[in-house]
Amino acid sequence: MDKEIFKVTFGWSTRELSKTKALSFEFNVISFGAEADGQTDDTHAFVSAWEKACESKGRVELLVPKGTYLIGPIKFSGPCKNVSSLTFRIEGYLKASTELFKYDSGGGWIEFRWLEGLILTGGGTFDGQGVKAWPYNNCLQDSNCRILPTSVKFMGTNKTLVQDITSINSMFFHIALVGCNNFIGSKIKITAPEDSPNTDGIHIERSSHVYVSHSRIGTGDDCISIGQGNSHVAITNISCGPGHGISVGSLGKYPNEEDVSGLVVKDCIMTGTSNGIRIKTWPNSPGSSAATNMTFKNIVMNNVSNPIIIDQSYCPSLSCSSKAPSRVKLSDIYFKNIRGTSSSEVAVSLECSRGFPCQNIYLEDVHLNLSSGDKSSTSLCSNVRAKFIGTQIPPPCY
Repeated sequence: MDKEIFKVTFGWSTRELSKTKALSFEFNVISFGAEADGQTDDTHAFVSAWEKACESKGRVELLVPKGTYLIGPIKFSGPCKNVSSLTFRIEGYLKASTELFKYDSGGGWIEFRWLEGLILTGGGTFDGQGVKAWPYNNCLQDSNCRILPTSVKFMGTNKTLVQDITSINSMFFHIALVGCNNFIGSKIKITAPEDSPNTDGIHIERSSHVYVSHSRIGTGDDCISIGQGNSHVAITNISCGPGHGISVGSLGKYPNEEDVSGLVVKDCIMTGTSNGIRIKTWPNSPGSSAATNMTFKNIVMNNVSNPIIIDQSYCPSLSCSSKAPSRVKLSDIYFKNIRGTSSSEVAVSLECSRGFPCQNIYLEDVHLNLSSGDKSSTSLCSNVRAKFIGTQIPPPCY
């Protein structure tokens, strides 16, 4: 955790955060009737404890002690007008209800909404019990499908800290940020099987000043996905794998999407992922948007299938019949000190839109050998203006 970033964002130091004596109130879910036996539905106890915490004053803590809690879906909503900081300390093991009819399509199992100064910590675990839900994940075949719930969803929050939690086997995304500002996440562990569908580790959308660091993510989809409308996002010291790597997009699927700018991804390790750093946009975009001013540096690739990839014809389903090019404009993108091994022959693929070619793409000190060692890696380029600086393995494509 960057202590200076924490202090600027939250207005107090990590040392001050540890002073539990400063708490005005503490609310224990056991006191509100939680059984913590893993079989009794404890949702009502959590809601009751939250209501009391949110209407309190000063620095408040809601405690979930060790034990197993079956809950959900549940919404922890604000604003909590008189609370200066609210710590949600989860030390126990939370299990999601597997009764899918209870969930809103595209909603969350646990949602934090319209809150300021929320701290989520405690070393506890969120178990989405996705194994029972994954067979119903059929959105690639059915455009009218019901979207499964995200495990932990933050909506419209400001000055949020998430630290020292674990998420396993989400039904859909593990963690999602939508319309959030000033978010810090660190020491997060996210795990799901390599073949689990759409289990993105952390998805960020329409958010700004987001800082995620020192976390381990291994899933069946993107370790971290950067959606539309994001600005000033920093991703550092992430260990990713298995999964689909760290992705920008997919962008350009829906009308009126907002631009992406000011992204930095650095000091990360990808191991055995199907992609390393990927930027993906849909063909035949219904609107025009842009992704610009993005830097990816000091990234280690260990046996990664597509270490560096721009794909502006992304279409994972069977519904893309149009051959119209993507209208998402990509520019001012920097790949610096990307090194390691590629499990596929094409280690660098820059496949841009013929309607809006990529502008100002920089590759500096790229060294990607083939994992097999049998021959040299290669690169592919189309519709791109790229500048190559320093070491270039594979050789540049023009």
